Amino acid sequence: MTPRQRPDDARQRALRLDAADGLARFRELFVHGDEGRIYLDGNSLGRLPEATRERLRRAVDEEWGRELIASWGRGWFDAPLRTGERLAPLVGAAPGQVAFSDSTTVNLYKLAGAALQASGERRRVVTDAMNFPSDIYTLHSVARTVGAGASVHVVPGDGVQPDMARLLAAIDEDTALVVLSHVTFKSGYLHDARAVTARAREVGAWVLWDLSHSVGVVPIELDAWGAALAVGCSYKYLNGGPGAPAFLYVRRELQERLRSPVEGWFGRARPFGFDLDFQPAQGVQRFLVGTPPVLSLLAVEVGLEPLLEAGVAGVRAKSEALTAFLIERFDARLAPLGLRLGTPRDPARRGSHVSVLHPDGYRVARALLGAGVVPDFREPDAIRLGLAPLYTRFLDVYEAVERLARVVEEGAYLRYDGTRAAVT
Repeated sequence: MTPRQRPDDARQRALRLDAADGLARFRELFVHGDEGRIYLDGNSLGRLPEATRERLRRAVDEEWGRELIASWGRGWFDAPLRTGERLAPLVGAAPGQVAFSDSTTVNLYKLAGAALQASGERRRVVTDAMNFPSDIYTLHSVARTVGAGASVHVVPGDGVQPDMARLLAAIDEDTALVVLSHVTFKSGYLHDARAVTARAREVGAWVLWDLSHSVGVVPIELDAWGAALAVGCSYKYLNGGPGAPAFLYVRRELQERLRSPVEGWFGRARPFGFDLDFQPAQGVQRFLVGTPPVLSLLAVEVGLEPLLEAGVAGVRAKSEALTAFLIERFDARLAPLGLRLGTPRDPARRGSHVSVLHPDGYRVARALLGAGVVPDFREPDAIRLGLAPLYTRFLDVYEAVERLARVVEEGAYLRYDGTRAAVT
């Protein structure tokens, strides 16, 4: 081991980077009830903001507990659109195009279905094998529902990054809709959204982006890209809480043209008119469906505030620095042990999680959890390390890699059962 690679030197460098971190103050805005552990799973579930506790206490004790039904007219009813407006700057959207509603899967079904129904004779959906599997299931479901020759074309990839030449070639004059994850769930590959969207527009197709693994940590410019549609969840880097409602984006000039295949009273022009015929509301509200989960939605609204204050540019800069430091430590400590990197090395092509690959990855992930580091695991061999810039420190990255190295060096993972738990 050269002096440059000595762990003590790397640890000191991590401390210096933390001391110079312009976002360090945001860490104290989150609950850290697990100080003995290193939490590297913010790409699955973000930490609880301290302010969320008070907001939900007030919602439960005062609004629900005291005001009861009157609270619908004092901030509950307009929460889906109000919170969408708060999110809009984080996804590069002008006002009136973003709303919170349902889950990511349901929103994907609604928007993909609406797009196919409005696409004339075009019935082909293009996606890639690195997209979130649930998205692909949903697209097949949409194709079956639409019928009339609708199909889903899945472009293969190598597991780390897609075959971009093949993907762009697949987007042709028969394509109605392109659906991709902006940051892929397993490898963290970051698509060139501007280039993909430009190709789709060139042949007259629409693009629907799943922003679940990029929103709140990667700059997003839906309007500037020319994207037609987007969906995303709020419980990862947006820190909205487990099962928090998702959001959807519909480009303004498409809103009156598209009709959701799932219509409900919150999407009506007059929800409390209770007429038997459905008259869609103006604008993005028409893509709402049923009664929103108010408590969860109020938590999302609070979770957005630290990100809006920090700014996406600063968050992205720290994300790139964190992932670069992790990959540097991977090269020094993990590659010599036979682990492989499952994430692009080019910072322009990766999001904010890094996948480390091991043939016995599940047991390694379990042993790492036993060593006080919280990752997650994705089949067949990926240990994902999610770096949330608002509360992850460089020291956390250093310590996590050292503990992972020891788990493999000492064979500690061999003591763990390989039987998969329900949640990995």
